[in-house]
Amino acid sequence: MKMPRGGRVFLATCLGSLFVLVLYYQSITKPEPGVKTGSTRGKSRRGPLHALYKGDQLELLAAHRSLQGRRELLEEACLSHTRKRRVLSPEDLKHLIVDDKHSLIYCYVPKVACTNWKRVLMVLTSDGRYTDPLAIPANEAHVAGNLRTLSEFSVHEINHRLRSYLKFIFVRDPFERLVSAYRNKFTRSYNTAFHKRYGTKIIRRHRADPEPRALREGNDVTFKEFVQYLVDPRTQREEPFNEHWERVHSLCHPCLIHYDVVGKYETLEPDAQAVLRLAGVEGTLEFPKSGKSTRTDGNLAANFFKQISPFYQKKLFNVYRMDFLLFNYSTPEYLRTR
Repeated sequence: MKMPRGGRVFLATCLGSLFVLVLYYQSITKPEPGVKTGSTRGKSRRGPLHALYKGDQLELLAAHRSLQGRRELLEEACLSHTRKRRVLSPEDLKHLIVDDKHSLIYCYVPKVACTNWKRVLMVLTSDGRYTDPLAIPANEAHVAGNLRTLSEFSVHEINHRLRSYLKFIFVRDPFERLVSAYRNKFTRSYNTAFHKRYGTKIIRRHRADPEPRALREGNDVTFKEFVQYLVDPRTQREEPFNEHWERVHSLCHPCLIHYDVVGKYETLEPDAQAVLRLAGVEGTLEFPKSGKSTRTDGNLAANFFKQISPFYQKKLFNVYRMDFLLFNYSTPEYLRTR
């Protein structure tokens, strides 16, 4: 059967001992107007999905043109580079955060401003408990249960939200995101949980004659050792990647779930503003601006990759190749893969 263009989702959910397969097709030309949810019960309002596809095109022309171009590029890349379709399980939907009040679904990607997006969604869903995203501590934004995920709903409820809500994702250059994850999780003294959980294993496997203290504390993993760990076939055979370095396509399944907005970290401010405008909260809520002075960019990533041999650079690129292809990121100029 030829699948219609515009987004396909296969969902499986376990009901007792049975798996129920649901085929969901979303028409991007006929979004459901007037979703009745949250505090708007009994009142029909124009949702963000309707605003995107049926809204004032003159008002949002520039933003829409950019967003539409990314959607089309993603769809074309999915058609070109993916062959097999698989069933999505509830486990696959745990990164999709739901805001019923504003008809939004956000797939969070660690190291792509996800802390601030979670803060914003906590404000949007809190019924007034939170008003300022930056007043929410970062650790509180990541507490399980503060925000609902799509995996918590029934099959019927999942399909209703996928059909009716604006689905958005923010992505980043894969290697800049990877270096950012390494810097945050392995070079900060306070991340002892990551040092113990991953650092000790990395050192044990990829360091010749490690010191007993390094084996015990795991707090001095080099970027080279981290790369060796990522490309080691044993790593993914034993367990999935941690979400901070897992591929975006594995976290958010962009070839199975049709995302209406693909934002980019490189254009975070205008893209975030576009989402808030579509949600109808522009002017009442502002996306937090980054205060980091040492943000991981291409130049910083290039410095880290100087210590990686061409052999390992090529192997690592192959691991993250789909993220480069799907989200239209060029191969970094600093790579020496030939």
